[in-house]
Amino acid sequence: MLNIVLVCSAGMSTSLLVSKMNKVAKEKGLDVNVIAIAEADVKNNMDKVDVMLLGPQVRYLLPKMKEMMEVKGVPVDIVDTVSYGTMNGEKVLEQALSMVKDK
Repeated sequence: MLNIVLVCSAGMSTSLLVSKMNKVAKEKGLDVNVIAIAEADVKNNMDKVDVMLLGPQVRYLLPKMKEMMEVKGVPVDIVDTVSYGTMNGEKVLEQALSMVKDK
C-alpha cells in the first residue's frame, strides 16, 4: 500500500481533497491510502509516509519537510495550486503517483 500524506496547517483544510483522492484511488483499484495531517504531527507520522504533498498555504515548509523526509527517501512537493483550489482529487493523486514513479 502506498501512503500519501497531505500536510496543511491544521490537518483540516485538506480533508475534502483527501476524500476525493481516496475515492478516485478506489475507483481505479489502486492500493493507496491518503491522509491529511497537521504540520505539527509530521514527526509522529514519519513511518506512515511514502509520498508527501504540502498544501499551497504551507509551501514555506518545503525546505524543512524535504530535509526531514530525505532520510527516508520520501519525495516531497507542493500540491498544484489549481488542482488544490478546484479540489481535483484525480489530478492531485496523479501528481503523487508521478512522484513515486520518478523516484
